[in-house]
Amino acid sequence: MSTITATSGKATGMTKDERFVIVASSLGTVFEWYDFYLYGSLASIIGAQFFSAYPPATRDIFALLAFAAGFLVRPFGAIVFGRVGDIVGRKYTFLVTILIMGLSTFIVGLLPNAATIGIAAPIILIALRLLQGLALGGEYGGAATYVAEHAPMGKRGYYTSFIQTTATLGLFLSLIVILFTRTILGEPDFAAWGWRIPFLLSVVLLGISVWIRLRLNESPVFQKMKDEGKGSKAPLTEAFANWSNAKLVLIALLGGVMGQGVVWYTGQFYALFFLQSILQVDGYTANLLIAWSLLLGTGFFIVFGALSDKIGRKPIILAGCLIAALTFFPIFKMISANANPTLEKAIESVKVQVVADPKGCGDLFNPVGTRVFSAPCDLARDFLAKSSVKYDTVAGPAGSPVVIRINGKDIQYTKPADSNAGATAALQEAGYPKRGANPTLVKMNHPFDIFKPQAAAIIGLLFVLVLYVTMVYGPIAAMLVELFPTKIRYTSMSLPYHIGNGWFGGLLPATSFAIVAATGDIYAGLWYPIIFASITVVIGFFFLPETKDVDITK
Repeated sequence: MSTITATSGKATGMTKDERFVIVASSLGTVFEWYDFYLYGSLASIIGAQFFSAYPPATRDIFALLAFAAGFLVRPFGAIVFGRVGDIVGRKYTFLVTILIMGLSTFIVGLLPNAATIGIAAPIILIALRLLQGLALGGEYGGAATYVAEHAPMGKRGYYTSFIQTTATLGLFLSLIVILFTRTILGEPDFAAWGWRIPFLLSVVLLGISVWIRLRLNESPVFQKMKDEGKGSKAPLTEAFANWSNAKLVLIALLGGVMGQGVVWYTGQFYALFFLQSILQVDGYTANLLIAWSLLLGTGFFIVFGALSDKIGRKPIILAGCLIAALTFFPIFKMISANANPTLEKAIESVKVQVVADPKGCGDLFNPVGTRVFSAPCDLARDFLAKSSVKYDTVAGPAGSPVVIRINGKDIQYTKPADSNAGATAALQEAGYPKRGANPTLVKMNHPFDIFKPQAAAIIGLLFVLVLYVTMVYGPIAAMLVELFPTKIRYTSMSLPYHIGNGWFGGLLPATSFAIVAATGDIYAGLWYPIIFASITVVIGFFFLPETKDVDITK
């Protein structure tokens, strides 16, 4: 394949070579995201397979912690592979990352469970998960930089927007493969062994990706810099120890990627968790609702990426953050009203209070789920939060027993087993729906039940959330590439991206649910993305430079 000129005087039509660059880079990145998200989609089954020595609740905790580990390690992958990419080259670095990701995922599909090899199973699983996070930390920056450095002037937003579709397409692909496998095998066989099939399929995707990427040449911008001897010998030092560049890294993180990350994860992951864990929608239906919204909305990554070539990256990203922050509350309330009308009505009409001596009540902030509560006040509130009940905590007399007050009816809370049963009966009598017997709960029996009024309304609302995602995410790759000089571009752009998405975004679902449990309000978790998106709007407005017309060959 011939090399491609990175910039030209004016934008022209996309050449055959440029199309190949985009397809090769994007396809590999789709497969990497597919590998990464398989684990999250199957966390409960993986918990049962690899943490079977522990009680069910603890299994889920460990499974989610292993999932979070992949997010936490991503910035370290950005540093390691960013440095390699700025010294050795873009092509070979993201060839290595896809090999690490694909092989790690394939091995998960072969890994014996805890019943077979004991404690070695979860240890190996977590090690593989860490390798996945490291690989993803290097993959995105390499793919985005490689495509941008091939793009003609005036079309970098459009070209890199194809890379921006990959995370959503990877999530969509993982959901479709899981749904298809579940449908073919049935739930018992899928839970027993069929869950391995999506992981094992990754070796086919890996083979395709490696074959395609081997045909790529090095980025012409990087190759020219290397031929002229202008490359960096210490990209980490130049990127982060030099204040003029380190300042840009901070501005990119706080004034761009932080808000983009929380909007992205709210619109896709938190929406899924909200449907399942709070609104009690079954997993099959929730996944279908999300899948349809992704299918309808993914093309807008390219729309907003191309638009950013016309009006700039900054106004689109900041507008997406601002609109999202202003509308998350009403959108999620409308999702509740359509997905579970009985629950929404009960939340609005049933008054629930936990009356207790304040000295006997601790905080319920438990973002990783490892805390064990023992005080009656904490147990009562934890029970209500997990039952999707909105409640207030009211101070009672010193030394008084804990009481759950439901529309004026008091239930003394002593032993969880007895007290939970009594409170559940009283809640159902007051209007809260019974789990497993709620005729108003949205239900999809097959993928084309989208014309049911409830399902159609929810998909429409989820589609709006995906639109916000495309606004903030579509132009971000071009903006990050354009902020930094060629010799330290891979390193400089990768770190803020993976801190913003891996930490601020990746920890959003668990932290938001912890806020829900701590406050007794099912919508309180939305304050997490609203606050961080709003901070990004303010910092970005005053400090983030517009980059669409910069010369990235320097």
